[in-house]
Amino acid sequence: MLILLPPSETKRAGGTGRSLSLEDLRFPELTEVRRQLANDVVELAADREATITALKLGPKQHAEVEVNRELWQAPTMPALDRYTGVLFDALDAGSLDADARAFAARHVVVHAALFGPVGALDPIPAYRLSHDSRVPGRPMKKHWKSAVAETLEQHDGLLIDMRSEAYVALGPAPATPNSFYLRVLTEGSNGARRALNHFNKKAKGEFTRAILQAGIDFATVDELCVWAPTAGFRLERLYPASGAQEIALLV
Repeated sequence: MLILLPPSETKRAGGTGRSLSLEDLRFPELTEVRRQLANDVVELAADREATITALKLGPKQHAEVEVNRELWQAPTMPALDRYTGVLFDALDAGSLDADARAFAARHVVVHAALFGPVGALDPIPAYRLSHDSRVPGRPMKKHWKSAVAETLEQHDGLLIDMRSEAYVALGPAPATPNSFYLRVLTEGSNGARRALNHFNKKAKGEFTRAILQAGIDFATVDELCVWAPTAGFRLERLYPASGAQEIALLV
């Protein structure tokens, strides 16, 4: 089983790990693709105003230029600990026990704009880059789409894609019988369902945490749907007209 999470714009500063080594990251086939973009981001950071424009930084975010400038020298920390924000606050990786963190290392991947998919405990530095950042000569979708898609195609087990659609565009999951896109929906008293925004991220974080604590490597989505109520969640398969493979987390 592989759980694919989106990243977060907000990240913890600092770290206690050694500086970035791309060879320490999961999916070594992406090493050179990662290196190209990382070098371009550092080069861009040498020009403060160009970086502010390319990364769409507001007045209170100008310090992010220096963060990118120090990318190769900065200390690292595990990806699940690096990211903050609604999803990662709900997941609360720092409070997980050793077994749950080890399970995350095997089964959770975060799709970073700068590094592509990385393992949950892969050591990464703080950085600033988004799915829609405009690095000169390096369009994000063109840079990542085929490389990420080819990497995800190598996974032949259950894949639960919790990314935002913006990150799906940077590398779609394989269209296989065991690959599912997760949507968070709420159901009104009349039975009508609608998508959520803020609580979408919170629900994904809580659901991922529950899976990590259970430590079950689900082989099929049906197994996951049967287990979900035992952990306090309602999970259903969806059958959209498009024929896409989707499941709904109902909150």
